[in-house]
Amino acid sequence: MKTTLVIMAAGLGSRYGGNKQVDGIGPNGEILMQYSIYDAIRAGFDKVVFIIKPEHRPVIENFCKNIKGAEIAFAYQDYSSVPAFYKIPAERTKPFGTTHAVLCAKDVVDGPFAVINADDYYGSEAFDELYHKLNALKSGEATMVAYKLKNTVSRNGSVSRGVCKVSDGKLSTVKEHYDITIDENDVISDKVEGVLASDSLVSMNLWGFLPEFFDFAKDYFESFLKELPEGELKKECALPTMVDTLIQAGELEVSVLSTDSVWFGVTYKEDKALVAGELKKMHDEGKYPEKL
Repeated sequence: MKTTLVIMAAGLGSRYGGNKQVDGIGPNGEILMQYSIYDAIRAGFDKVVFIIKPEHRPVIENFCKNIKGAEIAFAYQDYSSVPAFYKIPAERTKPFGTTHAVLCAKDVVDGPFAVINADDYYGSEAFDELYHKLNALKSGEATMVAYKLKNTVSRNGSVSRGVCKVSDGKLSTVKEHYDITIDENDVISDKVEGVLASDSLVSMNLWGFLPEFFDFAKDYFESFLKELPEGELKKECALPTMVDTLIQAGELEVSVLSTDSVWFGVTYKEDKALVAGELKKMHDEGKYPEKL
């Protein structure tokens, strides 16, 4: 039984204006998920699963040639895995969200696993913490790494974040906010709910689960589809919302891990220069080798 890193890399990247998951950002053209893979293997993970679009596989396989110390597997997030009872609108182009994405990996995961976004940088300490906690989880338990909201917003447009409330080290609620912005005075707000505390903890989809997660996800995703209005083209089944539902039902207890890791990500093309600069700095400082 292996400890697996599951990478969600099938998103359209519509706000970015292209396929950001396979865009070279590091000083030698590294794509952002390579840093997470490097950090995860160094922490002890020994399997990597990519959830991708079929057309991305050649690019992913190319850089996988240099990955040592981990088994590699692939899963596709497409409409073929949507239950037969649901009729997909002909005009829909968006995937069905992060719960569906992880569910697509069911057949290639058989042990404790972490879930990450392909287009986020989480930091090596986060993977160290997560690896040790994952291998101590019991049935009915999960874990996550949370980051401060002020360190996860973009000055180039709005972002979506799962805002968390934590009690005694456990996640009590996580609520998805879909239109968070920061202004010139560093005030962070949600278009619907107003000002948000800058030190609020948020989910950046760095989760840790046991394989029993897939049974929960299957039931939840099917219920989501049954409740979708006919002809719905954009609504997605968000992983943080599913986790919150399980917590409120008393079916899941989620520990929240603290880390001093720096998070950064690419939501818009304008974010790329900042992220590229931070990555180069870490290479120059020796945190990463000259070439991953």
